Amino acid sequence: MANITLLDGSIGQELVKRSGDRPTPLWSTRVMIDQPDLVGEVHAEYFRRGATVATTNTYAVHRSRLVREGMEAQLADLINAAVAQAERARGTGGGRIAGALGPLLASYRPDLKPDVAEAAEKFAELAKLMADRVDFFLIETVSSVQEAEGALRGTAEGGKPVWLALTVMDDDGTRLRSGEALSDIAPVVDRYAPEAVLINCSRPEAIPVALDVIAKLGRSFGAYANGFTGITQKFLEDAPTVDALEQRQDLGPEAYADHAMRWVEQGATIVGGCCEVGPDHIETLANRLREAGHQIV
Repeated sequence: MANITLLDGSIGQELVKRSGDRPTPLWSTRVMIDQPDLVGEVHAEYFRRGATVATTNTYAVHRSRLVREGMEAQLADLINAAVAQAERARGTGGGRIAGALGPLLASYRPDLKPDVAEAAEKFAELAKLMADRVDFFLIETVSSVQEAEGALRGTAEGGKPVWLALTVMDDDGTRLRSGEALSDIAPVVDRYAPEAVLINCSRPEAIPVALDVIAKLGRSFGAYANGFTGITQKFLEDAPTVDALEQRQDLGPEAYADHAMRWVEQGATIVGGCCEVGPDHIETLANRLREAGHQIV
């Protein structure tokens, strides 16, 4: 039996759903501005359901996204608000806080090719703003080797462990969404030495073959999948909103736990959920892990 880190599930999608507001290009950042306490409530619920990590609501807090709304000057305040809500939810319970760092320009858009040096500078700024208050940095939904290098370079001097989460093609888990072989990430992982390498925001069916690849990197590994039917062309346009994506109806808590338990059987020691995977999914997965004799840490 193994020690398993149980991440939380969807933060952004969960906030958008609970807010009852119309989705905007600012995604969950808009919800946090309008209803900040809702963020803490979501974190607290995931802890109650069995998660041991709260992922900050900072995935979309980037200057490149805020500038479109004339809100660039609020970057530091938004980072502070997000981390404060995770801290409040954790309280004295002993859970960890992951500082979420989403794609610099847009999710699932390797075609945008952010310059590595420029990306590193911007990720370093974000890392500095949250380093004193998070337990590790979680770089999420990385679609290409170039994206990975910029983010890893930017967090390398942040003073905290780094976890790198990559997203793979829906129909081929051996390839990043850029079309590059997932195995091409190996030299970058060797150079920057993140503590863990994960697969995230991908269909759960694509993850087993992806795990076979990242298991060879010599790092702790795991996965947290999304519950979308697929990534639509509409979502790949500039400044999309989440209503361009559709939730699967065949991926309830038990079905999702079936997938995740298979990842654990493959050697994954970090599991959780991404978009459309909510508190019920995490609670069911926690129960299944305990029933199988694993310890959640």
